[in-house]
Amino acid sequence: MKFLFPEKLAEGVIKSRPNRFIMVVEAEGRTMRCHCPSTGRIGSLRFKDISCLLSKSRDAGRKTPYTVEAISLDAPDARRKRWIGINPVAANKYVEFFLTRGALAKMVKGGERARRERKLGKSRIDFAIGDKTYIEVKTLLMDLETEGHPQHRKTMPKFTSFQRLIKHFGELSKALRHGSRAIVLLCYLYDAKPFKVPPPDKGTMKIQRAAQMAQKAGVENWQIDLVVDGGGVTLSRYFPLRLF
Repeated sequence: MKFLFPEKLAEGVIKSRPNRFIMVVEAEGRTMRCHCPSTGRIGSLRFKDISCLLSKSRDAGRKTPYTVEAISLDAPDARRKRWIGINPVAANKYVEFFLTRGALAKMVKGGERARRERKLGKSRIDFAIGDKTYIEVKTLLMDLETEGHPQHRKTMPKFTSFQRLIKHFGELSKALRHGSRAIVLLCYLYDAKPFKVPPPDKGTMKIQRAAQMAQKAGVENWQIDLVVDGGGVTLSRYFPLRLF
């Protein structure tokens, strides 16, 4: 089973990332500004001579005609590259594909009835299955391992804005009081190691406390690894996590 892209992705090389939304890419014999779908940090990577996969926009009037869907830490001249998806919005589409086709049945039954963007309390949760099961998908890119890569940056500012996720943990915990089931699905768009909670610091103590309280309340944590290539996305594996 494979999620197929409407057309094969083009390959290019990222030359720079001038801001959060733009990557300058060499592809198809020209240099162009492409949309970067992940506005946050992607590992500790400096974007210079990084291979990428591009999807073409169907909006002829868009200023950036291509979107960078994936990158590779392999050398640009490598014949077979391992790709890392960087499009968190598309990740929900991929999860929906496998969920509604019963491919995640060990995690949740009745996935074919999944509905997108359902309201829960004061938040919107990614998926609801019936009225009792909620799934929130979190695509992780900050903890991408880049150490040893020529473009690895030794020092990077730490991400400390976790308010939205803290809010979701609270809403999911409240839902459990009414007999519901709540899942936080950590999504990697490549084959990743099982997620481990990093040592706490001043910037992450609040989110770790919220996650720990949610787990005690019964919120489940799962991980899913989806593998991207030029033609589409395949399910590698998914499994439950015990974080604390």
